[in-house]
Amino acid sequence: MITPNIDSLARQGVILNSSYVQPVCSPSRNCFMTGYYPYHTGLQHDVIFPLIPGYVPANFTMLPQKLKELGYATHAVGKWHLGFCNWKYTPTMRGFDSFLGYYNGAEDYYTRVRDDGFDFRFNKTVARNYSGPYSAMTFASRAEEIIRTHDKTKPLYLYLPFQSVHEPLQVPQRFEDMYRNITTKQRRTYCGMVSALDEAIGNITQALRDSGLIDNLLLVFTTDNGGPTYAGANNLPLRGAKTTLWEGGTKGTAFVYSKTLLKKLKYTNTGMIHAVDWFPTLLHLAGGRPDPGLDGVNQWDMLSKNWPSNRLEFVYNIDDLRNNSAIRYGDMKLIYGKPGDFNDWYPLPRLDEIFQMDKKTWPQYQLYNLTADPTEHHDLATKFPDLLASMKLRLEKWRQSMVPAHYPPQDPKGDPKNWGGVWSPGWC
Repeated sequence: MITPNIDSLARQGVILNSSYVQPVCSPSRNCFMTGYYPYHTGLQHDVIFPLIPGYVPANFTMLPQKLKELGYATHAVGKWHLGFCNWKYTPTMRGFDSFLGYYNGAEDYYTRVRDDGFDFRFNKTVARNYSGPYSAMTFASRAEEIIRTHDKTKPLYLYLPFQSVHEPLQVPQRFEDMYRNITTKQRRTYCGMVSALDEAIGNITQALRDSGLIDNLLLVFTTDNGGPTYAGANNLPLRGAKTTLWEGGTKGTAFVYSKTLLKKLKYTNTGMIHAVDWFPTLLHLAGGRPDPGLDGVNQWDMLSKNWPSNRLEFVYNIDDLRNNSAIRYGDMKLIYGKPGDFNDWYPLPRLDEIFQMDKKTWPQYQLYNLTADPTEHHDLATKFPDLLASMKLRLEKWRQSMVPAHYPPQDPKGDPKNWGGVWSPGWC
C-alpha cells in the first residue's frame, strides 16, 4: 500500500497490534459511541440496512454528549450508520454540534445515492450541493474547515468516519494508476481507494499543523471491521473476513499519535484493547467520568506509558439471531456456532473466485490459543476438555446479560420515494 501519511503518523506514534472491533460496522460504531458491547444495546446482529428501523437506543448517552458537557466543540464528518428512522437517532440530536455526511452504510462516492435515494446532509438539511467530488476529498475539506475556524479557547472533538474503503469500489483514476502492477481490477481499485484516503489524511494533518492544533492533539486511527476479502481486501495471514468472528473479521488496524501526550513513542503495543474502550479512555483524557456499568475500560496508561492492558478478556459478539458467539480470555478464544461465511485464508489476487458462502457443518464449539496460533489453524476443543468447559462457563456468564437483538423487518415507509427521493428520518 502506498500510504506515506498514514505510515508516518503510525510510525511516530503507537501502533496497536491487538486492537479489536466488531465483525461489521454498525456494531463497531455503537462501541465507539457508547462504550457498550452491541449485545447490550440490541445492535449485535448485522448492520442497519436502509429500510430497517434500527438504531442505538436513546437511553445510551453517546461520547459527544459527554464531551459537550465538558466544554468541547463536537463535530462529525462522514458515515453515520447508527440509525436515522427518527430524528432523535441522528448525529446532531446525539451530541454533535455539526454533521456533514450520510446516514446509511454505503453509497456512491460521487453522486451520494443509495438504492435510488439521495443521502447527504449538512446538519439536518439535504446537501445536494456536495455532489460531485470524491467523498474522501469532500470529508477532508470539511475537516480542514472545522480545524481552521475552531475557537481555540475550547477543546475540540472531531469524529471523522471516512466512507473509504467501503464498497462500492470507486476511486479517481490517478489513484488506481498508482497500482498498475496489480492485474486484478477489484484489488487495484481497492488499493487506489486506500491511497486516496491517505492523501485526505495528509491534507487534514497539514491543516492541524498550520492551525497549531497538532501540538495538543490525540489522534486515534482505527478500522471498524476486518477487511472484506470478497471485495478487494487482504487479511493475510489472519483467517476469515469482514462479517466473521475470525481474527480476520475482528482484529483491526489501529494506531494512536500525539506529539505531547504519549510518554513512549515509535513502537508497537501488543496490549489487548477493544472498541468499547475508546469511550472511557477519551472521556478520561477530557477530564470526565463514564457512567457505572460501562463495558469499556480506560486504557490511557496502556496507550500513553506502555503499561499492561486493563483488560484480560472481551466479547467478540453474542448474536442470538445468528446463533453464534465468541469470547476471549487471556490467550484463549472460544467460538460457538458457525463463525461466518468466509472462513478460510484467502490468497491474492484470486479475489473474484472466493465470493462463495460456506456450506459446511461446523462443530458446536471451537477453541484456539491465539498466542501460540494467531492464524487459527489448530482447534483445541477436543484436546483440552477441561479448558473448553471453563471457557463455556465464561461465555454463559457473559450471555446472561444479553438483550435480544433489535432487528425489525424492513419498513416500506422509509422508502426515499415517500420522502422526495431522499433518505430521511420520520418513519419510526
